[in-house]
Amino acid sequence: MNPPIGIVAGWGNYPLIVAQTLQASNQRVVIAAINQHADSRLTKFADKIAWFGVARIGGHQRLFKQHGVEKVVLAGKLFKDRILYSRGGWVGLLPDMTTMRAFFNIVVTRRKDQNDDSLMMAVVKSYERQGMEIVPGTDYAPQLLAEEGVLTRTKPSFGQRKDIEFGWRIAKQMGGLDIGQSITVRDQAVLAVEAMEGTDACIERTASLCPRGGFTLIKVAKPQQDFRFDLPTIGLQTIDRMKRAGGKAIAIEAKKTIIVDRDELIQAADNAGISIISIAG
Repeated sequence: MNPPIGIVAGWGNYPLIVAQTLQASNQRVVIAAINQHADSRLTKFADKIAWFGVARIGGHQRLFKQHGVEKVVLAGKLFKDRILYSRGGWVGLLPDMTTMRAFFNIVVTRRKDQNDDSLMMAVVKSYERQGMEIVPGTDYAPQLLAEEGVLTRTKPSFGQRKDIEFGWRIAKQMGGLDIGQSITVRDQAVLAVEAMEGTDACIERTASLCPRGGFTLIKVAKPQQDFRFDLPTIGLQTIDRMKRAGGKAIAIEAKKTIIVDRDELIQAADNAGISIISIAG
């Protein structure tokens, strides 16, 4: 019998889909679910599930070792601003010794920065020290990756295509600096840039900057994207935020962007008059 696959589950439907896909292929699944992030429905798709704080990496690893897990998927969003900059700060997360060891040079000595790649590579290396491999969730659920082309019946206008052409290179440069994945553009001018607050908050900020709407969201992978973590993702909430903010087009990167609840998302975008175009990077 193959060893089970471990999932560290954060917020959103991505962990659900990976777990459901694994279960459908008769693969055993062990889930370390993050409190105040993960969906309770994960229980239905797990052979074993346990709930932990985000800074209890040692607990996650012990759970996986107990059940013979050799490969682990990091799936779902973690709210970095809430984790690092809440009132309690780092100590308020009650980190265990494994977490302290993993992040010591980031949050204590400050020898390394707190960019996403630095934080996630610290997690990867911690698992490797325990003999476990972090693997991309899309290895098990490749259907989540966006195909190339215009995905909606609603087509981007000439002006929106010009905005995408203008903004794509800028978004790629921002990703290369590990600042964020998304920017918003209207009339070939950058309205907002995503940083730690995430794409949804970037869209909301754009609504206040551009009340007339009609803007384009451009969301891309980093130039050297690691598929094991932090892949660009859009879901139904992205469409809802765009609709409320008056956005009219979304450009994503083909084969490097996760689309969650694809059919429902595309229908919702068409109903809102929002075009989605997936571009080969």
